[in-house]
Amino acid sequence: MKISSLDLNEIEKTTFKYHLLYSILEGCIFGILSLNEFIFLKSMKGSNFQLGILFQVGVAVFVLLIFFNVFIKRVLNKKSLLKKTAIITRLPLLLLLIFPKNPDTFLSNPQFHYLFLFLFLLFYLEAPVTLPLVNLFLKHNYRHHHFGILYGFSTTINKIVTLIITFSYGILLDFDNYAFTYILPITAILGVLSIFLFSKISYEEQVIISKKQGFFTSIKESIFNMKKIIKKNQPFRHFEIGFMLYGFAFMITVTVITIFYERVLNLNYVSVAFYKNTFNIIAILLMPLFGRMIGKIDPRKFAAFSFFSMMLAIGSIALSEYYQYNITIFDIKIFYVLLIYIFWYGLFLGSMSIIWRIGSVYFCKKKDTAIYQSIHLSATGVRALFAPLLGVILYEIVGFTLTFLIAIGFLLSAIFVLIWSFKNYPIDSLKE
Repeated sequence: MKISSLDLNEIEKTTFKYHLLYSILEGCIFGILSLNEFIFLKSMKGSNFQLGILFQVGVAVFVLLIFFNVFIKRVLNKKSLLKKTAIITRLPLLLLLIFPKNPDTFLSNPQFHYLFLFLFLLFYLEAPVTLPLVNLFLKHNYRHHHFGILYGFSTTINKIVTLIITFSYGILLDFDNYAFTYILPITAILGVLSIFLFSKISYEEQVIISKKQGFFTSIKESIFNMKKIIKKNQPFRHFEIGFMLYGFAFMITVTVITIFYERVLNLNYVSVAFYKNTFNIIAILLMPLFGRMIGKIDPRKFAAFSFFSMMLAIGSIALSEYYQYNITIFDIKIFYVLLIYIFWYGLFLGSMSIIWRIGSVYFCKKKDTAIYQSIHLSATGVRALFAPLLGVILYEIVGFTLTFLIAIGFLLSAIFVLIWSFKNYPIDSLKE
């Protein structure tokens, strides 16, 4: 469906314009950061444990949503909050300009590893603030029957930009292994600009939260409300249980797969970029379809399909340790078994890009969008407190194959929970 054929009102048109610009700039950022873990391992000579921490800080920050949700509600000028958050969390990446450009310096000065981890801890602290507000702004301005389509289209453009930037960045890194020392500072500027553009979207606070109540009292009340939602909204509770099981599978494998690329497959930067881009192409082609589907089918059924795709992807990459037949084209090392992995991971990525970000909004009314998304992201943070490092520990104890099999077990459990819930607990009509 073409966007021009939609009967958009003026608010939706203006919102979509800034949403699209935001998606393009964030695509540039995602494209650059997609090689971050491989850079840390290959160019900076970081340890497996530190690599686990690097991924961990990117998602563990979501546990702070328990507190940030209260803070966000008490802030009347949410646009100003977005801008200040961008400046505080993203600009510090300019310090990458002082990083060394040779492996020996990194090995003899481990403080650069810890500074890198700290800078990205700051960078990722932006997400618990912006993600709930992005959904809030969009849900406020997009009508329900347009929400999935417009979000899906913007996400598609985001993925196209990510693809182009990732591959270009991979080529640059093979030419200069330390190009990240000047590319990441550019990311800092783009990150601030994207949030400033998004903050131009129209939004007026509808409910004024009284500031007479103490902050910690509000925290206690927020936790109580979250527990109440989880207890009473059974379909949403099952959705989150399924995502918790999936999250364990994803987090124990994501760092291990990066190690697998470097230690088992001996890939260079452009090869890693090739695999990331190829499954992104599949995701991009399917994103508009998934955007339409998410508004028409139960989100639990949608999520189960996404988990199934990831399960087959993990099984495929596990096989590549034993079947390493490959060809090299233009310095890109292509493993035949990984072509199957690419296909299934592309399906997973395309569907997960939508369900993870907006799946929770289909279980609630508009006014409850922020708190539902906060619950969803907080659960992500909770499992991230230990799952990534657990993956590294499992790999070092039992090896790659058993680690991948454990992840597949978690995914099978998640699929069972969601299908069972879908068949027995229909979602109430709370979408509008």
